[in-house]
Amino acid sequence: MIALLQNAIAVGIVYLYGCIGEITNEKVGHLNLGIPGIMSMGALGGVIGVNVYFIIFGTTNIITPLILIITIIFSMLFAALGGLIYAFFTITLKSNQNVTGLILTTFGLGVMKGIGKMVYSSDPTNISNFTNASNAIKTLFVGYQNLGWFGEIFLSYGLLVYLAIILAVVIHIIFKKTKFGLYARAIGESPQTADAQGINVNRYKYIFVILGSAIAGLGGLYYVMDRTRGSSFLDVDIQAFGWVAVALVIFSMWKPLFGIAGSILFGLLSVLGSFIPGSHEALFEIIPYLVTIVVLIINSIVDKRGSQAPRSLGLNYDREER
Repeated sequence: MIALLQNAIAVGIVYLYGCIGEITNEKVGHLNLGIPGIMSMGALGGVIGVNVYFIIFGTTNIITPLILIITIIFSMLFAALGGLIYAFFTITLKSNQNVTGLILTTFGLGVMKGIGKMVYSSDPTNISNFTNASNAIKTLFVGYQNLGWFGEIFLSYGLLVYLAIILAVVIHIIFKKTKFGLYARAIGESPQTADAQGINVNRYKYIFVILGSAIAGLGGLYYVMDRTRGSSFLDVDIQAFGWVAVALVIFSMWKPLFGIAGSILFGLLSVLGSFIPGSHEALFEIIPYLVTIVVLIINSIVDKRGSQAPRSLGLNYDREER
């Protein structure tokens, strides 16, 4: 049971990063289906960040806090670039959000595979270097084993796990308690009304789309840094986690705090099949989508405003059409 919960939390964190990032996008009215590709770009940024660290400081000198900071910065920058591309096409050029997102997913995956292969093939030791760096930051709380089941379940992870939970809380506070977040929510509900009140709609859209993308990119970094330790970077299907993360947004009813519980549940369903002898793992992987459909139907029937998508979700705003 302890191993099951550990795996559920560890896998769920990948979903949580993508979920938080997508919620941040959707709160300002942008259905960003490019999140899977953006997560892939975040993974690539992390790999390049590790290589930059080793170029500067050498492969034998691993300073855990420093290498973690560098990889996080590079991951967020690469993912933010993906968000900027999406924002430019959908906010400035008014391109179709769905089409742009799908193209960005293909683009992000292609960039990760192409450039990632070049990075690894340029030096055969890059994979082992990345694995060594990953091992160095795998666990945040040393000696957690001494605390029994509590330490195993809650304290046996790296910093990126706890960072995801902290970010979910911070994003919740921003949208619920700050003027900055209130303006963003107003734009998501009615950009015309927000514009009439003097809010710079496009500026807020750019900020939150790029911020959400940067956060989602950390999901890709976490997967290759913490889950696979870099050993199978070019073989992982990070975009598959991105699609589940988009579904998780609906399941969590656009609430970051619900996303924490939902991500652990989705993680549990994703790994449950491997803990049940003779079961078909693929069947368990379908369950999160089925649960999401049920939640969507219930939301439609109840029609409670607080659990619905922003009214302008997926619709581009053109000030000239007010």
